[in-house]
Amino acid sequence: MLSDRIRAMSAPHWLTLFAGILLAWIALYLMSVPAELRAIGRLYGAEFWQNFCTLTPDAAGWVRMVAMWALMSAAMMAPTALPALATYEELGQSTEIRMTRLIAGYLSVWLGFAVLAATAQMGLFRAGLLDPLGQSAAPVLSAALLVVAGLYQFSPVKEACLSKCRRPLTFFMQHWDEGPWKNGLRLGLVCLGCCWALMLLAFVGGVMNLAFMGLATVIMVLEKLPEIGRYVTRPLGALLIAGAVVIGFGLI
Repeated sequence: MLSDRIRAMSAPHWLTLFAGILLAWIALYLMSVPAELRAIGRLYGAEFWQNFCTLTPDAAGWVRMVAMWALMSAAMMAPTALPALATYEELGQSTEIRMTRLIAGYLSVWLGFAVLAATAQMGLFRAGLLDPLGQSAAPVLSAALLVVAGLYQFSPVKEACLSKCRRPLTFFMQHWDEGPWKNGLRLGLVCLGCCWALMLLAFVGGVMNLAFMGLATVIMVLEKLPEIGRYVTRPLGALLIAGAVVIGFGLI
C-alpha cells in the first residue's frame, strides 16, 4: 500500500538520501550562474570571464568540474532511481547497510560518468567549442549533440535500458544473489544507458543552468515511469532532432 511505502521511507537511510539530494540541489543553486549574468557575459565577451569563469584549463579547473558533474549527477539521477530503490527494499526487506551499499554502487557509476564528462568539457573548452560556463559556443556542436540525443531516443539500447528501469522488480530478481553493491552497479549502468545522452545536453542548455537541470530531471523521471514513459521517449527524440534541424538551417 502507498501508506506503508511512505512510512517505510521515513527510515534513517531514506531521510539521509533525501537530505543528500536536497543538499546537492542547494549546492547547484549556489554554483549556478543567473541568466542576467550570462547575458552580460555574452555582451562583453571572453574578457568578462577572465576573473569570474568557473572553468580554467588546468588541473584545479578539472577537479572543480568533476565535483560539479558529480553533484549534478547525484541531484538529477538519484530522484529517477527512487522507485527502483524502494522496490529493492520491499523485495528483500533490506537493512540500512544493504540499502547504503546499493546506493553507493549506483552513485559510483555516476561518479565515473562525472570524471568522463568533466574531461570532455575540458577538451571542448580548450578547443574553443565551449565557453567558460560549459555552454556550447559553436552551433555545430549544439546541433550534433541534439542529433545524437534525439537518435538515441529511438535506439534499441535506450529501449532495453528503459525496460529494466520501468520493471525494477524483475531486474532485481534476476540479479538478487549478486548482493547490493553489484546490484547498485548494475542499476547505475542501466540508468547511465538511459540518460547519458540527455545529460550531455547540458553542454547545449548550459552546465551551470539550473533551469535546464530541473527540466531534464523531470523528463528523465517521467521516462522511467511505466505508465507515462512510452509517451515521452520517442516524441522527445523527435523534438531534439527538430531542434538540431533548426540550428542546422541557421548554419547554412
